Amino acid sequence: MMRRIAVLDAPTNLGLRPPTASSVPGCGKAPGALRDHGLLARLRARDAGCLTSPRYDPGDWRPGDGVCHAPEISAYSVALADRIGAIIDRGEFPLVLGGDCSVLLGSALAMHRLGEAVGGRIGLVFVDGHSDFRHPGNASYVGAAAGEDLALVTGRGQPDLAAIEGRRPYFRDVDVVVLGIRAQDEYRLDLQAAGITTRPVPALRAEGAARTAQWAHEQLVDCAGYWVHIDVDVLDPAVMPAVDAPDPGGIAFAELEILLAGLVDTPHCLGVELTVFDPDYDPDGAYAAEIVNTVVAGLAPVAAPGAMPPRLLPAGPVAPAPRAGTSHPAERVAAGVPAPAVATDPIGPPAAADGGIERDPEPEVPGGGEALSAVGPGLLRRVAVPDADAAPVGEASAVGDGTD
Repeated sequence: MMRRIAVLDAPTNLGLRPPTASSVPGCGKAPGALRDHGLLARLRARDAGCLTSPRYDPGDWRPGDGVCHAPEISAYSVALADRIGAIIDRGEFPLVLGGDCSVLLGSALAMHRLGEAVGGRIGLVFVDGHSDFRHPGNASYVGAAAGEDLALVTGRGQPDLAAIEGRRPYFRDVDVVVLGIRAQDEYRLDLQAAGITTRPVPALRAEGAARTAQWAHEQLVDCAGYWVHIDVDVLDPAVMPAVDAPDPGGIAFAELEILLAGLVDTPHCLGVELTVFDPDYDPDGAYAAEIVNTVVAGLAPVAAPGAMPPRLLPAGPVAPAPRAGTSHPAERVAAGVPAPAVATDPIGPPAAADGGIERDPEPEVPGGGEALSAVGPGLLRRVAVPDADAAPVGEASAVGDGTD
């Protein structure tokens, strides 16, 4: 049995400022560019289709008007959450291809619905070159949701985006781990004051991508599962400049591959989104090819024979169970060795006397695939909150600001 990946296109550019007065952001073309390099076939993924974005039209937006395109982004987020929920209902692993970072609002809404359905909290691993934490409490004005997405999904900002369906916040501050921001990120002190856990690039590199992935797991032990956001501007522009706001001091493709493999190599990772790649800055497709290579290798643990469907931990503080075997997932990816099956019970036997480490029981052979069957088909779309098996087939700142 494989843990099947379902690829959903979310080609929205509503969260970015226009590159010029007479053009629109090109990141909406990213899903098509990545598909052109064989992404679905190489992942053996199911094609979950495309959620078409509303028209990009800032109109007469001015600073002080709030987030540009807010009504359209809000409606798109609800529709995207429905589509992600439907994928998870099928026991599949969603890979969402943005689009700009405002897609995180739809993913966050889906995760909050899921948390309500199972009686637990869902966490967020936010891999991004920028904190995207601008909000009315720390900036003179807001405007571009792709530069404000982390603030919005943690409940900061206008209610039509930060409290869709009366849900606020979608992720609690303590359930967020930020990886890959630059050491001098503009809002790093605001993240610290909020209690949001961060590991900027220098620390990520000092510890290594593999250990950083494991560290991120450990920060989210109180969560039933987690979602992974990846903005490709976490990469250094020397190797990947095809983004709206390239910022020196990023990581390399190999580091992103290892980090991604470590983050998804557990059934408690519920899905991944990829954002901000702009094919307008990639005329020969070389960067798209590199991204596809990295994503395919990084998601190898998900698609490996014996991988388990998404599975939620029980509510309460439960330490993540170590993997069976001794090799790190990144080492298995590098060696081309499939990841072993993961035990279906997330809680191991009592700690052993030789080191006090909880071990998984012997891996079970995946069988019935009841991953989220207790939730039931469509439940993620039906859960109300009070106010306050087909075969596999082949950001930017406020408008006019210019940083994400």
